[in-house]
Amino acid sequence: MKNLNRHRRAKKSLVLLESRVVDLSTDEEDGTHHSSESKDDQSSFSGGSSSLEDEEVSSVVNIPDAAFIRAAYRTRKLARAQEDYISLDVKHVSLISGTKKNSEDSESEPDDHEKIIPFMPKLQTLRQRMAEETTTKNEETSEESQEDTNQDIWEQQQMRKAVKITEGRDIDLSHSSDSQTVKKFDASISFPPVNLEIIKKQLNTRLTLLQDTHRSHLREYEKYIQDIKSSKSTIQNLENSSNQALNIKFYKNMKIYVENLIDCLSEKIISIQEIESAMHALLLKQAMIFMKRRQDELKHESTYLQQLPCEAETSTNRSLAVDEKSQWSLEEIESRRARRRQARALSENCTHQEGTSSDDELHSADMTDFQKSRGDILQDRKKIFEDVHDDFCNIQNILLKFQQWREKFPDSYYEAFVSLCIPKLLNPLIRFQLIDWNPLKFDSIGLKQMPWFTSIGEFMESSMKDAGKEDSSDRKILSAVINKTVIPRLTDFVEFIWDPLSTSQTRSLITQCRMILEEHSTCENEVSKGKQDILKSIGSRMKKSIEDDVFIPLYPKSAVENRASPHSKFQERQFWSGLKLFHNVLLWNGLLSEGTLRELGLGKLLNRYLVTALLNATPGPEVVKKCSQIAAYLPEEWFKNSTMRASIPQLENFIQFLLQLAQKLSRSEIRDEVKEITLILVKIKALNQAESFIEEHNLDHLKSVIKEV
Repeated sequence: MKNLNRHRRAKKSLVLLESRVVDLSTDEEDGTHHSSESKDDQSSFSGGSSSLEDEEVSSVVNIPDAAFIRAAYRTRKLARAQEDYISLDVKHVSLISGTKKNSEDSESEPDDHEKIIPFMPKLQTLRQRMAEETTTKNEETSEESQEDTNQDIWEQQQMRKAVKITEGRDIDLSHSSDSQTVKKFDASISFPPVNLEIIKKQLNTRLTLLQDTHRSHLREYEKYIQDIKSSKSTIQNLENSSNQALNIKFYKNMKIYVENLIDCLSEKIISIQEIESAMHALLLKQAMIFMKRRQDELKHESTYLQQLPCEAETSTNRSLAVDEKSQWSLEEIESRRARRRQARALSENCTHQEGTSSDDELHSADMTDFQKSRGDILQDRKKIFEDVHDDFCNIQNILLKFQQWREKFPDSYYEAFVSLCIPKLLNPLIRFQLIDWNPLKFDSIGLKQMPWFTSIGEFMESSMKDAGKEDSSDRKILSAVINKTVIPRLTDFVEFIWDPLSTSQTRSLITQCRMILEEHSTCENEVSKGKQDILKSIGSRMKKSIEDDVFIPLYPKSAVENRASPHSKFQERQFWSGLKLFHNVLLWNGLLSEGTLRELGLGKLLNRYLVTALLNATPGPEVVKKCSQIAAYLPEEWFKNSTMRASIPQLENFIQFLLQLAQKLSRSEIRDEVKEITLILVKIKALNQAESFIEEHNLDHLKSVIKEV
């Protein structure tokens, strides 16, 4: 810092001297105006020591001649060539600076005929400005270097304080560019003891670290190799692919096709819904006619039989009033029964029981109206897609478009999740084909025979043939279509149109449900919401039918002893009607849970209605026949366990009735019926009760029946 201050003071002195030399040269040119100042400058330049007061008093001015000026010019030029630096010595600053300044002024001094009076400092040339900037930067660099040196020295001092340096150890802290640090080993320093185990442990640790590093490098290497292969494969695919223009054209055409298809179906879905609602309303109207007629006829016939025992005591007018009110209904019932008996006689069906027929006959006029309305609906259905091209209404053609996409560009096909869109896209067309579908009739076309079912099946099979797409999502399309389109329509049939008392409808519905629920909807591990909804609807509908349609009256024995009496016939028909519903409920075994079937079939129907009616009946072969029929309807899967010795709890009332019936019949020595009852007990796994009954009544000839089990 001291050298820098000296340098600055020398620079200021040099500037002062140069200004004085310039003033001297100017005064010499003028000659008369600044005599006192010229003398002062001249004396300064020559190195004289006269005072300022003497210069003011002196009036003699020595004007140098031309030869003197030229000699001074040469002297300044020679001094400038020899000394091209600014001395930092204070003693010689004035002399050297003055000499250099005079030399510079001589160079720039104009001739006599070119005298110019300067009114402002002379502008510096480009070279001078560059030299000045370079000097300034060098000064700053020198300052920074000095600060860095001081910082290094301070750090070394701190390191010396922090580190304990042993005696005899020589550390050279010089930061000279040519010097090198030499560390000397001192033999007097003691190191901790080292044994083979420590060395081995350190080597193992080092080896483990190296192995981990090597494994990480191997993983990175494998990743890079895989990336290289993938890149090469992509490059090869791009090189081998068809023209990109054709690909873009395909995607563009596919986009336009899908947009047009959506627009078309969005327009037609309104008409499809109207036709669908009309067909549903027609079938619902027919089902309500049958249900209302059955309930009304049951009410009229029951009322008539309740009035019949009092007919002799009532007045003639009241009797006629009752007859006139229910006469038409009773005659209509008998006429339909007569027609059914005639039809069974022609078909030689001798095992039929009164009350098990499905009373679903319509008058010829009503049937004609129904067929006409149905025909009109189907005719309107044909007009929906009359103005539509097959590519937009034929499911096979639509799926063919997506199949081409899947074959040409499988990656983009699966990335677009087309398999999730197809069920929604085909929903209107499938509903269009399901308008005439009736799952309650055997003669109705099945789902597997419908065009949409076969087309989707073929589309899925072609997807399964792809080598790399064994787990393709396309295999779930049919299941999604059934869950979102077929099951909701099937649920409507169950809730509003299905008659649980009709065995033909029940069997047809069970066939459709087994195919839908077991083969397709359960292809996934989790149970679909559609399956739960339809099974719940089936259970609710059968429960409602048990509560509304089952009616078995109880008459005095005197009224039913005569089997030809109207009371006995009516009671028999109602019992067999309830037993028919019992059979239809248990037909759902395998689809509905055992708990639901036992609650509906055994708890609500068998114990509440059938067993109660049997208790009121006269013991005999007819009662045994009814009990045998009840046992025949019970699912065999409930009694397959060979270790069972007691039957299921819900059959306890039925078992007790069988034991009472067998005890009454054994007294009247009707051995065949007793054996039949024993067989029933064995079938329903009531073995303990059967053995106790045989031992109690000494029926040793029936022990063989139990041993055969």
